[in-house]
Amino acid sequence: MDIKKRANEIFEELVEIRRELHMYPELSEKEYETVNRICKYLDKWGIEYKRGIADTGVVAIIRGQEGGRTVAARADIDALPIIELNDIPFKSRNKGIMHACGHDIHTAIHLGVARLFKEMEDKFKGNVKIFFQPAEETVGGAKRMIEEGCLKDPDVDYILSLHVMPNLEVGNIEIKYGKLNAATNEFNIKIKGKSSHAAYPEESVDAIVVAGYIITALQTLVSRNISPLNSVVLTLGQIRGGTKNNVITGEVNMSGTLRTLDEETREFAKRRLVEIVENTAKAYGASASVEFEEGYPALINDDEVVDVLKEAAEEVLGLDKVHFKEFPSMGADDFSYFLQRVKGAYYNLGCGNKEKAWTQPLHSSSFMADEEAIKIGLILQTQTLLKLLEK
Repeated sequence: MDIKKRANEIFEELVEIRRELHMYPELSEKEYETVNRICKYLDKWGIEYKRGIADTGVVAIIRGQEGGRTVAARADIDALPIIELNDIPFKSRNKGIMHACGHDIHTAIHLGVARLFKEMEDKFKGNVKIFFQPAEETVGGAKRMIEEGCLKDPDVDYILSLHVMPNLEVGNIEIKYGKLNAATNEFNIKIKGKSSHAAYPEESVDAIVVAGYIITALQTLVSRNISPLNSVVLTLGQIRGGTKNNVITGEVNMSGTLRTLDEETREFAKRRLVEIVENTAKAYGASASVEFEEGYPALINDDEVVDVLKEAAEEVLGLDKVHFKEFPSMGADDFSYFLQRVKGAYYNLGCGNKEKAWTQPLHSSSFMADEEAIKIGLILQTQTLLKLLEK
């Protein structure tokens, strides 16, 4: 099959599918109609699938000739609680919900990938799985899909995923060896002091003052406890305390996020955060506790798979369109769970168009993507998966 030629032939249909998905976005773990639409097209093209994985996930499988490897690709399918401001014919019709992160494009691309492999199932050895995954934006649908067996029967050898990127012009991609995205941990700090009337401060342990010292002390975690060559982000996003202007408060709650690029640094930073909080509070006569909410692990690409992706991208796009990301992003993606189990790669697909002023950031109410990215993503994912099957 001439992949480029066939991609051009089905491109308009994939655009219509993307626009249909864009009009009817659904939030994480509620992607029921989205799944119905995905399965409608899989049925139309005669593609085998199993739905109900992680409740609203779908695993499509195309079985080639006997022997060979099993490769997979992931498309996230959930949308965001954002009111769309774009004035377009296919504007979101689900009030307060928008595909502001491009998951509609990811889904359209991978429906196309499934279709192309179905059409050439007698031309390759092995199997191709496509994961239509829920809840990337919230609870980590990838983890649930893995726990429910999506990587098994047959076992997946290699996996790919991508993410549209509006600050990268359409026609270009950005790849990186090794660490690409951060691990995340949300945390909550509870400070317990002693309340009193403002006129009698000596009878109090001012939790607001203690909070101030904790905030200052926590700045040393990154600046004095972590190597400047190892990126860590510590952000306090909320602080809550106090009841009245003439009452010294006895309790303050703070919450924030901690982002790291490997498990060793992650565990060290968590331990050090607790030590700083507890001991700073103790120094001022208060007590404090820290509770963590585990987020996604760090996303670390496999060099072997990146090599294959690079080769395919240079053939499809040309050397000048393949860019190497110098530094990791401190953003997160639950594709990292797949990469803990299987060799794989994740990369950024340009969807920006400066001429049309389509450069608004992801998660923006005016995010727009150049739909040419669908065709490029389709060709590149298909070519790379073919190369991985042949390894």
